Amino acid sequence: MNERTALVTGANKGIGKDIARLLAAEGLTVYVGSRDPGRGQRAVEEIGAGARLLVLDVTDPDGIAQAAAQVDRLDVLVNNAGISPSLAPPTDTGVEEYRRTYETNVFGVVAVTNALLPALRRAPHPRIVNISSGTASLTWSTTPNPQFTPTSGAAAYRSSKAALNALTVLYAQALADDGFKVNALAPGLRATDLNPRAAAAGGDPAEAAQGALRLALLPDDGPTGGFFSWDGTPVPW
Repeated sequence: MNERTALVTGANKGIGKDIARLLAAEGLTVYVGSRDPGRGQRAVEEIGAGARLLVLDVTDPDGIAQAAAQVDRLDVLVNNAGISPSLAPPTDTGVEEYRRTYETNVFGVVAVTNALLPALRRAPHPRIVNISSGTASLTWSTTPNPQFTPTSGAAAYRSSKAALNALTVLYAQALADDGFKVNALAPGLRATDLNPRAAAAGGDPAEAAQGALRLALLPDDGPTGGFFSWDGTPVPW
């Protein structure tokens, strides 16, 4: 066991739990962020040595403050918690769905990151990994042969992740002189309960988690302000 610590939000299931498991296997003490204490504790028990429960709802300002007060120093923050309420296109997506989605996928990331900046600044080599989506790539959505067409839908989710990508760049620029590495990961379509399309997918969440681990443990000469696929290849904005 080394002295490094990590926090993964939304880590009681899916990709987040696999990220937490891999970080713990590397010897880090990992805070398993979970809105539900029971599910979080079960995840901690499944991950085993090095895992610690941290009750954290990224949409609850008071809860975020309470969680941050429990973390003295933080080497790695993985903003993994995210929602995709529907697969609807923009023409069929109400404003409330956008608000709900952005509350978790964008505002929650800002709130958690800012609350934990003091703890991250105490680490010698702080790393922030934002779990984004390839569907947020404007290039992949607009080229002559786009990977994602209008029929792909999920307007609230995809636009929220595009906003997260912009924040990734801004945080990377703002924190560069302090030694931070801030990057976004496109995990690929994985078999999770994010939405019905993901639930029907065959992709292994653990494979995506390997990509997050790589960004979480970047050396000092590693990239910052980048957008990468799970296999390490750059993703166009």
